[in-house]
Amino acid sequence: MRIAILDDYQQVARGLADWSQLPGGAGLTVFDRPLGDEDAVAAALEPFDVLVIMRERTPFPAALIGRLPNLKLLVTTGARNNAIDLAACAARGITVSGTRMVGTPTAELTWGLILALAKRIPAEERALRDGRWQTGLTDDLEGKRLGLVGLGKLGTKVARIGQAFGMEVVAWSQNLTDERAAEAGVARVGKRELFATSDVVSVHLVLGDRSRGVVGAEEIGAMKPTALFVNTSRAGLVDEAALIHALRHGKIGGAGIDVFPIEPLPADSPWPGLPNTVLTPHLGYVTRENYAVFYRDALEDILAWTAGSPVRLLSPV
Repeated sequence: MRIAILDDYQQVARGLADWSQLPGGAGLTVFDRPLGDEDAVAAALEPFDVLVIMRERTPFPAALIGRLPNLKLLVTTGARNNAIDLAACAARGITVSGTRMVGTPTAELTWGLILALAKRIPAEERALRDGRWQTGLTDDLEGKRLGLVGLGKLGTKVARIGQAFGMEVVAWSQNLTDERAAEAGVARVGKRELFATSDVVSVHLVLGDRSRGVVGAEEIGAMKPTALFVNTSRAGLVDEAALIHALRHGKIGGAGIDVFPIEPLPADSPWPGLPNTVLTPHLGYVTRENYAVFYRDALEDILAWTAGSPVRLLSPV
């Protein structure tokens, strides 16, 4: 049995689980760099029976799955992966298993980005190292309005932290009710009102057919020129061109972005050159505690599958 672990960028997979528990004769290969386009991925992964993939870093559409004749078990970290064609896996008889996650680390990163923007931490840190002192004014958060697009598990945690800072918190989503908002101590408002009146807008939705592009040019255009925009969910929720236009032309105060349409960023990406941004490389779930659970559960998935009793199965809806 040949097993491959993909996208171990931090080179931690071997140390976070006891892979010596694998059946005798099993071979383990770890890829710590992106494999490239679909042709390169297919060529690299063709020999393997089992693949352990890191969230949605490497997509597995039907076309790729059809080019992996030896694949029998696909393990994804996390309990959901929209980049896997589960129907194609089922048609091929490929078992797909997931893993657990720890807490809500993305909520913590969201606040890291909000504070970095409001307090100008990256800009002032660079200026200090260059010999300059206090190059601009920072903004208070107390008394300002925080608008949450989505009030699920992550959105609710972000709301509580905003309330601790003394912010007024409002929320909108397609299915949000007044009762659900009140449970979180949040006011439900209309979508346009949220964007037009919030000082900080943060997105916390699951990407799907109904939510794709939910933040478009109209919503971004309604924002205050001083407002901050944060996305730690999925790039597909936001009209990227509209957001880039607003940042380039000073239509909003700044943006903190952790998710991008193509990851890692291509060399010609416009994001690194944009003003008033704080950018992170999809770090929302990349914590030591989370990765320990990911890889230990992945090993458990493989052992359960080899024993004929697969666990944490993912199936087509």
